[in-house]
Amino acid sequence: MNEEKKICGIYTRVSTEDQAREGFSLLEQKERLEAMCKYKGYEIYDYYEDAGISAKTGNKRPEFDRMLEDIKRKKINTIVTLKLDRLTRSVYDWENIMKFLEEHNAYLDCANDEINTTNANGKLVSRLLMSVSQNEIERTSERTKVGLAGAIKNGNIPNQTPLGFKRDGKKLVPNPLTKDIIVRMYQLYFEGNSYQKIANIFNEENVANKKWRDNTILEMIENPLYKGDFIHGKKTNNPIYYENVVEPIVSKEMWESCQVQKKKNSRNYMRIKEYLFLQKLKCPKCGRIMGGKATYKKKNDTTYYYYGCEKCKNNIKEDKIEESIIHLLSDILEYDSVVNEFFLPMLKTKLENPKVELSKELKVQEMKKERIRNAYINNAFTLEEYKKETEIIENNIKILERKILETDQVEDLRFTKEDILIKRDIDFINKIKLPNLYNQIVITWKDLTREEKAKIIMNYIENITLRLDMNGNYVVDNLNFRSTFYKDFKELFDEGYIDWKIPKVDMNGVGYVRYSNYLPEEKVCEHIMRLREFYDVYYYEGVFDFETKRFDSKKYDDAEVVRIFPLEKINQEKTTISMGMISVKKDSETRVENEEELFDTIPPDNITSNEYIIASQGQQCCS
Repeated sequence: MNEEKKICGIYTRVSTEDQAREGFSLLEQKERLEAMCKYKGYEIYDYYEDAGISAKTGNKRPEFDRMLEDIKRKKINTIVTLKLDRLTRSVYDWENIMKFLEEHNAYLDCANDEINTTNANGKLVSRLLMSVSQNEIERTSERTKVGLAGAIKNGNIPNQTPLGFKRDGKKLVPNPLTKDIIVRMYQLYFEGNSYQKIANIFNEENVANKKWRDNTILEMIENPLYKGDFIHGKKTNNPIYYENVVEPIVSKEMWESCQVQKKKNSRNYMRIKEYLFLQKLKCPKCGRIMGGKATYKKKNDTTYYYYGCEKCKNNIKEDKIEESIIHLLSDILEYDSVVNEFFLPMLKTKLENPKVELSKELKVQEMKKERIRNAYINNAFTLEEYKKETEIIENNIKILERKILETDQVEDLRFTKEDILIKRDIDFINKIKLPNLYNQIVITWKDLTREEKAKIIMNYIENITLRLDMNGNYVVDNLNFRSTFYKDFKELFDEGYIDWKIPKVDMNGVGYVRYSNYLPEEKVCEHIMRLREFYDVYYYEGVFDFETKRFDSKKYDDAEVVRIFPLEKINQEKTTISMGMISVKKDSETRVENEEELFDTIPPDNITSNEYIIASQGQQCCS
């Protein structure tokens, strides 16, 4: 080595991994390097210590940078360190360090490695040692990635626990205290509320005792963890996507719908909510989203709404669209009021059965409250801190107790999927037999405010396709439902527990009839016997042709068809199939004293074995 006097800087570094693997603490490194400098006659100018910092490329090491600056200023001319990997484990970084040392006539001396950077052989050896060190890093990184991937797939998400989740050991699971906040957030956004609007609502209600901002809502709406998926290394060049690694809080359909909603500018929805079909219509000529406009007529104090394409200079009246699909809108409203607002939430609560989880969390909160009380007694908390923490926990306990009570109430109600079809049939029969009372009690599409109509359309309709008629005018061609609605509906429909209207042709001409899917004979007979608790219900059998839509069946001349359904599982190869039909006479006769009870009750499912024997004899007993 050059005879020039060596004025050195002692560089020590240890990361958490190094300490665990090699046991070289900063103090141990320092003592060993001081002894080496004394032996070699080096003058120690200063000490440079980076604690808990890895030598990976890109890591900021303030003491290392200070040492290089001292070399530039000629305060030191030699770096003394334990091993080469204390400086770096990257071949690329090492080449830059050697170039730096050459430019400033400085050297490196390592206690454990025979490094001499003053000649070609020494540089070659240092490069070989650095290659081995980098290889070790890369192998360790590969093993870490494999272990991390396995942990993630088991629900051990390395990131900070987001709102709505909690840790069960290392695993991320939905938090019964806060998951409903996430569900509500997604629903509000799905309905067209902007990020700022949701933040305002949550701040007004002091949700989760935190300050809400629009960007907070945005980040949570975009987080795939809420649908059960996780992206590791999202900000890197090679992010890895893991599917179904945690229990989801919202469905994948709801999450995807909210991502689509972002593209439709939710702020625009809330600013001009009075347009019922805004962002739902595309111009059939050029494919552009059609904008809304309105004109006010002072003469009759009426506002008229239109949707038009600026490019094609054509428009369609809102009431024309509404009239074209009024039967579907009415059906959607009936579904929303009966199924989505009442039965489905209760059925899902029963299926999820969260009572055990809620009770477990309640014990956790009560134990936490006791620990805080003991901490206050032992002067670990001030009185103010104790009161604040206790208030938060007591609020959590109230929420849990309320949810447990709600779960108990739902379990007591004993609703089933069969009850959905019963309620739908009862509502339809009430409309036939008691039209005046029905119009007084039941809210129909025409009774809704514009805001209520817009909310129903937003929740259920994805888009409405238009076409041009022979005169070049826009007319409604088709209506497409949102996947979040269609999934629940299709599941119920496939199982035979909900109906939909289909076109039919019979002796009375062309029309629509309520149609439900196949149910076993015993279920059909139970259903009819339950309806007979309230009405004189008639049952017939006939044949339906799916190609001609023709339905051949007998019924009383003054009777109205309630619903038809297949008596066998549908075979795609067959065009005709045997159908059952339920009908009632068009009179006001019922089997209850108080007719208003028909609108908010359903008959019990306690059919006796004798009743079943009679009912199961088929058409004759039902006629």
